[in-house]
Amino acid sequence: QVQLVESGGGLVQPGGSLRLSCAFSGFTFSTYAMSWYRQAPGKERELVARITSAGGVTNYADSVKGRFTISRDNAKNTVYLQMNSLKPEDTAVYYCKAVTIKVTGRFDYWGQGTQVTVSS
Repeated sequence: QVQLVESGGGLVQPGGSLRLSCAFSGFTFSTYAMSWYRQAPGKERELVARITSAGGVTNYADSVKGRFTISRDNAKNTVYLQMNSLKPEDTAVYYCKAVTIKVTGRFDYWGQGTQVTVSS
């Protein structure tokens, strides 16, 4: 069973930075595409960024392009989200997601989330 544990959230002032980490365990990390999602109060969960299993391709939501960077270290079984120039509207619970496709089907796993609050 895959387990995902996010860390690095907290309170930061507008314009500040945070780096989120998501530690993966259970299976072979390098076979999973990884994503970060977020959910603000009263809103639907939305995709923030994703990265392919080998790390060669990344995609971002328009709202975070140029400010956030997703990366992974397959030797450490960890995916990161570097968040710069944070805005109050970035306030949300941030979730890590792992996805793999096997012969037996598609498998999605979620972490428990980490709170990011951007406020002065």
